[in-house]
Amino acid sequence: MNLKEVNSPALQKEFIEMAVRLYKNEKNWIRPLNKDIENLFHPDANKLFRQGAKAKRWLLLNEQGETIGRIAAFINPKMKEKQPTGGIGFFESTNDQKAAFMLFDVAKDWLQSEGMEAMDGPINFGERDKWWGLLVDGYSPANYNMPWNFAYYREFFEAYGFQVYFKQFTYMRPTRGVDFDPKMIERANKIIGSPDFEFRSITKDEILTKAPEFFMEVYNKAWARHMGKSLTLKETKLMFTKMKPIIDVRLIYFGFHKGEPISFFINIPELNQLFKHVNGKMDLIGKLKFLWHKTFNPPNKMLGLVFGVVPEFQGKGVESAMIMEYNEQYASKSNFSYETIEMNWIGDFNPKMMRVCEQLNAEIYKTHHTYRYLFDREKPFERHRIFE
Repeated sequence: MNLKEVNSPALQKEFIEMAVRLYKNEKNWIRPLNKDIENLFHPDANKLFRQGAKAKRWLLLNEQGETIGRIAAFINPKMKEKQPTGGIGFFESTNDQKAAFMLFDVAKDWLQSEGMEAMDGPINFGERDKWWGLLVDGYSPANYNMPWNFAYYREFFEAYGFQVYFKQFTYMRPTRGVDFDPKMIERANKIIGSPDFEFRSITKDEILTKAPEFFMEVYNKAWARHMGKSLTLKETKLMFTKMKPIIDVRLIYFGFHKGEPISFFINIPELNQLFKHVNGKMDLIGKLKFLWHKTFNPPNKMLGLVFGVVPEFQGKGVESAMIMEYNEQYASKSNFSYETIEMNWIGDFNPKMMRVCEQLNAEIYKTHHTYRYLFDREKPFERHRIFE
């Protein structure tokens, strides 16, 4: 077997195409958009490179010159850990442990040469909301920008010595026909009807005006300390600008107390129900296919991206009231086109959010693992800290 570093346009194309061949008979695998993967590894598209990030990719070829595996390794300066920790991702391999271990080895050796002391994988060369974790249970079609992999990958990771750093749960709930936990209803009723509280979706005019401000204010209070970074208004406006073509204003919902934003949940239509028709390419034909299906065969599943309540209102029924009001205004209506909601993965380090999902009577639909491998094999392993 022969390893090749990806360092030419032809090898970059092969990095994409080998996965297409590998999964050609898997009906639940949906081909990602080429640009969604390739842009991660180009400095002009991924701003992490301007912050000191590094990345390498390799292909593994057999004696006949056929590609039988791939892997990427990267150093993300935004990853703040006790020991310098790199990442590996976009791993694919035929069912051959020797091949898989060769790929893990080349990534580990490069990360060690760059001063890393551990590696997490499979993860994304960027934010946690994309390409994060190894699918170990629930092999239904992947949501947009989430991984789908063969079941035998788990054995490769664990046999090599990777340990579970945290588990990721994707919860699913039908939008209609499922009751809520009685305690949740009781907490919601303490808030609903109070003139101090308001819950509503955004308007089209607010997508690029008020919504980014509302989101930034709540996110920075609710999530910034956990994620290690606050968002600027420029960043949130850019996020909503990118989302605008696929935003359904009924799926973005905010809570207010005396006019100040205190909570939100952000949902989008599940785009893989559209992208599965474009064969990875958003060229002219791909765009026409996308628009046709968006118009005449729209998604019937909504994807929950992020949920937040500012600390001073957590545990006081605000999250329950927001959900109950949303159900009353939209989800319970017979003409609401979305039949199910999947909540984008929730780590087992976040028991509060897991409890919210359980009170929604949502069920774990998929499970991913994020693994960690310590280069010093004598060093004690620690799992991800629990969010208080």
